[in-house]
Amino acid sequence: MDSVRKVKVEKKILIANEEYACKNRDFLAKRKIPCLNVISSPGSGKTTILARTIRELRGKIRIGVIEGDVRTDIDAQRIRTTGAPAIQINTDGACHLSAAQVGDVLQKLPVDELDLIFIENVGNLVCPSAFDLGETAKVAVVSIPEGDDKPAKYPALFARAQALLVNKVDLLGVVDFDMDRAGADALKLNRNIRIFPISAKTGVGMSRWYDWLEALTNRRGR
Repeated sequence: MDSVRKVKVEKKILIANEEYACKNRDFLAKRKIPCLNVISSPGSGKTTILARTIRELRGKIRIGVIEGDVRTDIDAQRIRTTGAPAIQINTDGACHLSAAQVGDVLQKLPVDELDLIFIENVGNLVCPSAFDLGETAKVAVVSIPEGDDKPAKYPALFARAQALLVNKVDLLGVVDFDMDRAGADALKLNRNIRIFPISAKTGVGMSRWYDWLEALTNRRGR
C-alpha cells in the first residue's frame, strides 16, 4: 500500500505540472517566441554558453533568460552583464524547475521585446528531463571533463533533447573523451538530435549553434 500511495502522489504532481506547462506553451505560441530548456550537470558551462551566445547574437536575436538554481542569483547576475533580461528562480533544494515557477516568471520578462527565451535549469541530468516546462525544445549540455558516457548513463534527457552541446572541446587531448562514442550513443537514443561540439571559452564551433538558433527563430516568424 505504501508504494501505491507514492505512485499516486507522483502522478498528481506530474499532472499538475502538465497543466501549467500547457499554459506556458500557449502563452509562448501566441507570441511566437521559442523557448529552450537547457539541461546539464553542474559545471558543464551552461551559463558561459548562454552569455557568449547573447553577446555574439546581439542585434540578431533578442534573448531573455530564466535562471534556475538551488540558491543564489550568481548566474542571473552574469547574464545581466550581457545586457539581456534575466530572472532568477531559487528552488530551495528542489532538483528541477517546475512549469508553475516558469509561468510566474514569464509574466515578469519583457516577452514582447524578445525573440527567444532560454531556461537554464538546475544542474542535474535526471530530474529536469522528466518535467515539461512548456518549452519548445530541450537542449542537453555535456562537457569534455565529465566523460563520454553521459548519453548512455542518462538516456531520458538525450532521448528528448533536440540539440546536444558538447562543451569544452578545447580540452580534447588533455582529458580522455571519445567524441564518436558520445555522439553515437546520443543518436541511438534520438536519431534527430543535433550535435554541436563547441568551446564556449574559445568560440570554436559556436557558429553552427548560432545558425541553429537563427533558423529556430526564423521558423517562428520573428
